[in-house]
Amino acid sequence: MKQSWKKWLRNATFCVMAVAALGVIAGCGSDNAGPADKSVVKFGVTNFADTLEPTQNYFGWVVMRYGIGETLAKFDEKMNTQPWLAESWSVSADKLTWTFKISDKAKFSNGNKVTAEAVKESIERAFEKNKRAATFFKYTDIKADGQNLIITTDKPYPNVPGFLADPLFIIVDVSAEKAGRDFAKEGPIGTGPYKVKSFTKEKAVVEANENYWDGEVPFKTVEIPSIDDPTTRALALQNGDVDFAVNIGAGDLETMRNDSKFKVDEIASLRTVLARINQKGVLGDEKVRAAFISGTDRKSYNEVLLKGTFIPGKAPIPPSLDYGFDGLKDPNAYNPERSKQLLAEAGWKDTDGDGFVDKDGKNLEVRFVVYNSRQELPIYAEAVQSDMKKIGIKVNIESVDYNLIDKMGIDGDYDLLISNIVTANTGDPEIFLKWYWKTNLNGENPQNGSGYSNPKFDAIMDQLAVEFDKSKRQSLIIEAQQILLNDGAALFLGYPKTNIVNNKWLTNVVMYPTDYYWLTKDIKPAK
Repeated sequence: MKQSWKKWLRNATFCVMAVAALGVIAGCGSDNAGPADKSVVKFGVTNFADTLEPTQNYFGWVVMRYGIGETLAKFDEKMNTQPWLAESWSVSADKLTWTFKISDKAKFSNGNKVTAEAVKESIERAFEKNKRAATFFKYTDIKADGQNLIITTDKPYPNVPGFLADPLFIIVDVSAEKAGRDFAKEGPIGTGPYKVKSFTKEKAVVEANENYWDGEVPFKTVEIPSIDDPTTRALALQNGDVDFAVNIGAGDLETMRNDSKFKVDEIASLRTVLARINQKGVLGDEKVRAAFISGTDRKSYNEVLLKGTFIPGKAPIPPSLDYGFDGLKDPNAYNPERSKQLLAEAGWKDTDGDGFVDKDGKNLEVRFVVYNSRQELPIYAEAVQSDMKKIGIKVNIESVDYNLIDKMGIDGDYDLLISNIVTANTGDPEIFLKWYWKTNLNGENPQNGSGYSNPKFDAIMDQLAVEFDKSKRQSLIIEAQQILLNDGAALFLGYPKTNIVNNKWLTNVVMYPTDYYWLTKDIKPAK
């Protein structure tokens, strides 16, 4: 009887251990096994769009990021322009007429064929609805000939395919809108692997486009919650509430690198964090402006406060792009004693002992407009505020919703206005430099609401607009940057890295330099 009991106990113990071991094994395996239903995937993002109307504000970025819309061309991981809806293109000998051959395979999500005529109507719609379109290029004629789209421009433009890769020019089925579809509320009819099921700013749901023209669509449904706080986004990923997510913060990113469940794809981005400076207010005085910039300890901001996840700012274009970063000279490098001297030379002194310099009975105060959907922006603003207090300038930080930023920039409604901006959204930095600093003559360049104007800079931009030679373009862009630095045209704070992190049950999750391509047809369950 005792032997039977012992034998039973031994067997029972063995069974418990075996079950436990199996549980551990199953648990280990489940880390990367993913959900039971792999037809649904959840993607954690930060979203600034109120609607999915691709011509409104910069909402086309979100339409493309969510896999809903595509353009005639796209950029690869090295920023080379590649065919997409257009399978090829050519330019005439006089460089005025571009011919794009539209893919015969391409279809809209409603099943309609993407014809050259449909593409023509979509591009015309973008020009009609958003004045920003004409800041890329102007056309004198646009027509369809079979599957060829023929665009004749008012002057030679070297980069029309790159311009048309911008999300503003996502190709939509205009006939669907004419039939009553509200693109803003219901989402556009695009050509991407997914189509809109529902959308609010807080959460989008997209579903497989059964008419997708460029391969299989791996997921039946993609749920896309907007999680603005990067720490909360990381927690959602760790808890399994989302399966992949963009732009995880520095501390959490390191944790995920060391967790076998996750894959991290981090790259040096094409972005610059900068503060546009209004030249029409108190910072219009070049000495005050130089004092302000020279008083900012950008090395400390990026290496200490942001833990080395950003590179210290100096020039308009980040060092990840080959436009002479190391050779550019910053005349307003960090030197707070110089800042104090410049303020005194400009007539600003602390006459009442309150810690702030004043002139004619008024303190030197500036209004610094920021938005909080990117974690680093208030950190930069508060660091600048602290440094300015040391040299006697009072900085008042005003936090606004992202969707106000574009209008405030156009209106010049700021002393400083922060931006985290892609500097090569069309394949090179020409458009970025033009939008922010080319003289806004007769409203031709509305994005420059700062009042900055320099005839030498404008002349370089005019040359760049028609220069096809890559090496000459590079030299012109380097020269343009040095002019901006010499003028103290803006405060260049830093250059971020960008990342996307996924649970390893997924594969082909890649962060591209352009920041447009998040949810792609290539993301699918790992085998």
